[in-house]
Amino acid sequence: MGVVLLLCLFLFAGSVELSQGISHEIHLLGPRHGSGGRHVPGLSCLSWRLGVETHNIIEWSTLPQACESYVGHYMLGHQYRKDSAVVVYEAISHAEGLKLAGDGKDIWVFDVDETSLSNLPYFAKHGFGAEALNVTRADIWVDEGKAPAQPESLKLYKKLVSLGIKVVFITGRSEAKRNVTTENLHNAGFHTWEKLILRGSSDTGTAVVYKSNARKKLEKSGYRIVGNIGDQWSDILGTNVGNRTFKLPNPVYYVS
Repeated sequence: MGVVLLLCLFLFAGSVELSQGISHEIHLLGPRHGSGGRHVPGLSCLSWRLGVETHNIIEWSTLPQACESYVGHYMLGHQYRKDSAVVVYEAISHAEGLKLAGDGKDIWVFDVDETSLSNLPYFAKHGFGAEALNVTRADIWVDEGKAPAQPESLKLYKKLVSLGIKVVFITGRSEAKRNVTTENLHNAGFHTWEKLILRGSSDTGTAVVYKSNARKKLEKSGYRIVGNIGDQWSDILGTNVGNRTFKLPNPVYYVS
């Protein structure tokens, strides 16, 4: 009787999948084993990505070579977009629930790379983080100013602007990149903002220190940070982080 019931439940689940158009093909990101329980290369990469996103794996310079294909499928597939959408959904919910002062001092801090602008076109040609970063080649890419918007972040940006919340960009890019960054942001759909803060020659220390100091200066100037979003933990850790922080996924590189 138990076996019959189990078989019926299995058939019912299968019929639901078919009715909803769910493919029986194993998803590229799904945990996979052979029919005999054999390990399939790439399975552990899901756990590695979880460790990165939960900040348990830190100070890494390149992703494991065996995970290049996995991360590539993740970043170019539907899951990265869905994961980003969940973050932005919560950010918008938070923003809509805020009681704004109406004095123009309520701001939301955005990081730039892999938060506002996506460098996926570059990383897709360079191992999705499996290759050591070539600063010269990366600079050439940045100077082209062709990075597209991170779609979900652009959605958040537009919502914040409609609510009357001003946007401040704080980026680890150097001050020498101001013009190209400004133009790239404009072309990608970010048409207005309160401030674009880039790293100057006197901004020493880690990204956590630099961004904490930048946020501290904003608050000393009378601004209230009602939200803060980035793809790196260093974007949202430290001091003066704001009312609430939001972390977008990024298994491609790590910034301390």
